[in-house]
This record gives sequence, structure tokens and C-alpha cells, in this order.
Amino acid sequence: MNFELYPLRFEFTARDSIYFAPGKPGNILRGAFGTIFKRIACVPECREARGCGLRESCAYARIFEPASLAAGPSGFSDWPRPFAFRARHLDGVTIPAGGKFSFDVHVFEMRDPALPYFVLAFNEIAKEGMGPRRGRAALDGVWLLDVDAKPNLEVYSGESFLLSQLPEPLCLPLDPTRQPVRQIRVNFLSPTEFKYGQKVVYTTDFPVLFGRVRDRLSTLRALYGAGPLNIDFKTLGERAAEVRTAECRIVRQQIDRRSSRTGQSHGIGGFLGHAVYEGDLAEFLPYLRAAVWTGIGRHTVWGNGEIEVASSSLS
Repeated sequence: MNFELYPLRFEFTARDSIYFAPGKPGNILRGAFGTIFKRIACVPECREARGCGLRESCAYARIFEPASLAAGPSGFSDWPRPFAFRARHLDGVTIPAGGKFSFDVHVFEMRDPALPYFVLAFNEIAKEGMGPRRGRAALDGVWLLDVDAKPNLEVYSGESFLLSQLPEPLCLPLDPTRQPVRQIRVNFLSPTEFKYGQKVVYTTDFPVLFGRVRDRLSTLRALYGAGPLNIDFKTLGERAAEVRTAECRIVRQQIDRRSSRTGQSHGIGGFLGHAVYEGDLAEFLPYLRAAVWTGIGRHTVWGNGEIEVASSSLS
């Protein structure tokens, strides 16, 4: 049993000074991506992807506005988007003209990932300018990353696509580790919040954390990959409840975003910090390692819910 994705790194050279406001890089990139993606993928007469008669064959509709096209998991009339940004390192950063910078996009759509559209869209965004000051840049290259998040296979050279066919995705095993794992530390690197029982909660309790990880992986796999996880959700949840929290240090961070479409402001904040868990954790560790790539909780498409995981077999 595994989880697959295409983790891409986009590398740029700034032509103008480019500023990324604190807490907003993922929001800036996601908004620009949606605007340009729609322009290059949709027919001119399309006004709304949800009601478009061509949406089933439209890359933009499938990737950026994936309202239910067919039967899916219960409760998902609007599907989670099959991608997530990783641009936390650009928070509050100004890239000078001539400076190099990069960000990652993790794509979870395995059946038709539309990777050329991602490249074409960000190539156009770079030319038109990004950030509040609309600083221009040049897209130097796009790489597929390995399991250590290192560039492994060049997809785009800055001038042309280098692959004649779709590359193999990164494959993350979800089977239990062979070695015992007695302790796990989870670092919450970007604002994280969960929905539990239809309410937003700020908790690091392991059953809640693992439940959100398990459900996100299964949902993404069901909608965009090999199918839902073939596991006993209830029994796995009961075993997760036996894991205890040995340490928890978190702080809340408030971030608001303003929708360019509606003009309304929405909170996209959450908690930061870390938690240490102890117990029989071997079967849970692969799921948490996969969640490093998917993010957990709400607003993951912007890069929220980014985690880092360290484990130990010490008693």
C-alpha cells in the first residue's frame, strides 16, 4: 500500500525586486496560478468552470476547481484541490533583482496530472510579475524531487520540456515500519488547524492528528490516485487512541487573506510548535511521513499544515 505524488520544484531568477508578504507566499502563488491557469486552459466563452459543459475534459476544472465530476467519498461535493504549495521559506522575503529563488508544488493527481499546465502557468506568472509589487522573474527550470526533497529529474530547462512522456511519480510506502518506533516528534512548521466533529479545533491529541492524516491521504488517493486506503479505519483509530502525548508546545498565529473574487477576508491561521508522542507507533509513522508531503488540516493548498517528523525506537 502506498501514496503517490509529483513533487515539483520551480526555480527562478528575479528580474525585478519581488516581495512576499509574511504568511502570504502560498496565497499569492495560488491566486496567480488560478488566474493564469484559467486563461491558458479554458475556452474564451467560459465564465464559470462549475457550470461549464466542457468541465469534464478541462484541465483547469479538474485541477483548480474540482467540484464533484462523479461519485466520490461521502460529503465531498467540492473535492480538495490535488496540489499544495511549499513556499514558507519566502515569508516576508524580498528577492533582489538578479536573485535566485524557488518554491515547490506537490501534485496529487495521478490519472492526468496536467504537469505542462503548471509549468506554462508559472512561466507566464513570472513574466507578468508576482507578489504585491508585481516583480518579474524568469523561470529557469522545473525539477521532480526525490524522497529527500532534492532535485532528481529535470522536467523543464527554462526553454523547453525535457520529457517525452509522464515520469514515474514519487511512491511513499504506507506499510508499518519493520523496526519498533516508540517515540515520534511532529513539528508544525506552518499554521495548522483541524476540523473535528464539524468544529475547528486547536489540539495536537494524537487520535485527532492521525485521523486527519489518515482521512486526507485516503481521500486524495480515492479521488486522484489508486483508490481509497484498504484499511480498517475504526480499528486503526482505536489503536491511535492508545498513543499518549508526552510533550506539547504550540502557539496560535492569526493570518487573514482577502479573496480577490468576493472581497471578503478569511482566516487562514492556526497553531505552530511541536508535539512528542509515545507508544507503539510503527504503523503510524509511514502515514505521518506521507503527510509531510500532503500537509494536514485546513488550507493545505496554500501550504498550511506543513509538518516535519522525527522518530526514535528508544523505550
